[in-house]
Amino acid sequence: MIKLLNMLVRDDRGVSAMEYAILAGIVVVALTAVGTTFSGSMTGLFTALFAKITAAST
Repeated sequence: MIKLLNMLVRDDRGVSAMEYAILAGIVVVALTAVGTTFSGSMTGLFTALFAKITAAST
């Protein structure tokens, strides 16, 4: 039993998966913050872009 516990303590295979999960969480939080901060200007930008595309296609 002690040998099994020692093996589990030294096993670091799951560490990189945990690091990737934390990094993905940070990216999601950053993208959400940027999206919230610039949501008004992004809406105006896409509205103008769609209006230009619609005008150019007619």
